[in-house]
Parts: sequence; C-alpha cells; structure tokens
Amino acid sequence: MTAIWAGIDAGKTHHYCVAIDESGRRLLSRRVANDEPVLLELLADVLALGGEVTWGIDLADGGAALASTILLTHDQRVHYISGRAISRASESYRGEGKTDAKDAAVIADQVRVRRDLHPLRPGDETVTDLKILTGRRIDLVADRTRTVNRLRAQLTGVFPGLERALDLTNTGPLTLVSGYQTPAAIRRIGRKRLENWLRNRRVLRADQLAETAVQAAERQRTSLPGERLAAQLVHALAKEVTALNRQVADIDKHIEARFREHSAFDVINSLPGMGPILGAEFLAATGGDMAVFGTADRLASFGGVAPVPRDSGKISGNLRRPKRYNRRLQRVFYASALFSIRHCEESRRFYERKRAEGKLHIQAVLALARRRVNVLWALLRDGRCYELTPPAALEA
Repeated sequence: MTAIWAGIDAGKTHHYCVAIDESGRRLLSRRVANDEPVLLELLADVLALGGEVTWGIDLADGGAALASTILLTHDQRVHYISGRAISRASESYRGEGKTDAKDAAVIADQVRVRRDLHPLRPGDETVTDLKILTGRRIDLVADRTRTVNRLRAQLTGVFPGLERALDLTNTGPLTLVSGYQTPAAIRRIGRKRLENWLRNRRVLRADQLAETAVQAAERQRTSLPGERLAAQLVHALAKEVTALNRQVADIDKHIEARFREHSAFDVINSLPGMGPILGAEFLAATGGDMAVFGTADRLASFGGVAPVPRDSGKISGNLRRPKRYNRRLQRVFYASALFSIRHCEESRRFYERKRAEGKLHIQAVLALARRRVNVLWALLRDGRCYELTPPAALEA
C-alpha cells in the first residue's frame, strides 16, 4: 500500500487541502468549506486515493476544531505543525508567492519528511473543558488589567494623590473610589463617616483606608477641569473592575471543580507551588498526555525552560534562552517555581544556591523551574504524589 500525506491549511470559513504521494506529486488539491458534510466528502476522496494517509494541520483548535475532530474520530493519524514553522519552511520552496494551496502543500510535504511533529489525539473531555475555562480566565484577567489601567489614568487626572496612595487592585480601595472620587467629596464626608460607610460595606481596615483618603484630600484643595465627568467615569470603571473580580472568582471555582475530576489532580496538586489554577493550565497546555512528549527534556523544551545550544565553528558551550515554545506552559512553570520558593524549603535552598553561584534572579528561577519539570514528570509517570523523601530513599 502506498503512502499518502495530506496537508490542511485551516481557516475560519474555508480550508485548503493538498494530498501528495511519496515523490511529492500532487494527487488532490481542493478548497473546502468548514462544514461537516463537505469535510466528510473530502476525507472520503482522500481515502479513495488508495494509500495509507497521514494528515498535517496548522491549527489544533478554533477554526480547525471540526476538521481535526472528524479526522480523529475516523481513526486518522493527524500531526500539528505551527504556522511559524510553515512560514519558515516555505522559504525553502520555489517561488515567493503565498497562497493557501502552497501552504497546504508545504504542510503535506513537511509531514512527509519530518518525524518530530506533534501528533494530535482525541482529547479528554475534562482537559477540553479546562482549555475553555482557562482561556476564558485569561481573557477576563486581561480585561481586568486594562480596566484597572484606565481607572488609574482617569483618577490621576482629577485626584493624583489618592491614586498614588491606593492599590486599586484591592477590594477596599475599589469600594472607596466607587463612592467618593474627588478631594472635596472626601473632605465633606469626613474621616469618621467615611470609615462607617466603608465598614457598612465590609471593607477590611476601614479606619486606615479612611485616614489615607482624608489625608490625600487635605493635600489637594484645587478643583481640576472636568472633575465632575471624570468622577462619574471613575465610579463606572470601579464598578467594572469589581464585576470582573467576581467573574474571575466564579470561574476559578469552576476551574478547580473541573480540575478535581481529572485523574492526575492529586499528583499535580501535590507539587508545591502548583495549586488548582496553575495545575489546570498545565493540563490545558499539554493535553494531559505525557506520552506525547516522550521525555522530561522534551516537555521542558516545549515549556521554554530548557536552554538551547548556540555553537558555531570553534565556539562551543554557549547556551541561550529558547525562542520557540509554549508561552502559557512557560508561565505555569515559572509562576509555580516562584510560589514554591516562598512555601517550600527545598525549592528555596535550590534557588539560593543558584544565586550564590552568580546567577541572576530570573536565571535562578528558570533553573528551579527546569528541575521541577523533572520532578513533575516522574510523579506523573509513577502516578504518585510529591514527598520530600522519595520512596527509594525510604527503602534504602
């Protein structure tokens, strides 16, 4: 049986598919709609070519979710190749033009010659839900950051002293500026009544917050142009941030509840510094199947915490930070390493040893993150929870 390689250049409304044989000759070239009957017809036509088909696709979800799911449910071998890799590979093919047909042909040919591409597998339902939930959380956090920045800018325009004195990411200051935004309003209510107003809204350390606000108001006696309208905008933005905080808290509960249903929850959550949110993001970024990576080194490389060599000629032994890696997974490894330094004595000693060796803070944290990848890999491989003293040492 001859071998056939099919590449799909995925899009939102349409895909382009090119199928080639062992010599690279095109057997099929077609633009298809992102619609199930059309995709099933394409699958049947490619299989009718009479060979064993291996597919390549440049998207793993989003607009390509339907196509990849159809292929996987029909027991097809599907490999993922990133858009950046396709762009670089295209430079080695004849012609400078860029078309969907050329991209699909490049995908097919890369799948034909490469053996290191990431295979796609049917997704675990829990992992799929975690991808959706963590993606939504990232959007909410980004919206909250943008809104807080707008709130700071708006408050600085009318009351810079108060903006400088408050941390507007906390609930108490947000409650304060949602009610009182100008120096005159704060002076008018006074410290005692402002403190009672904050206490009625269950603000912690209401006395300190009220004292800080009144002191800032006493230092500014000038009323700035546009103060009334700006105060209304500050009120609205503070309400938006508060609402976003509630949404983030709610989705965190959903993420933790869904994460607990995964078989690897106890193992991942046992590693110091991970926690339910970072653990869920780890599963969302990796798919939860460690067999896809093969080794801990490859997982570390995928997560961007393994240095890569930069040797040339007589120069050797140079290492640099990688440029091609999963940003979300690197954030998980880096953030969990930071948290573990605070709460785990073993991690803190490792970090301090690296700093004593002359490494910068970021370098030491990355070194710790790299070491923790090995630990997490071993835990998932053996299906056991983290312990300060490993079982082998106890037996000895």
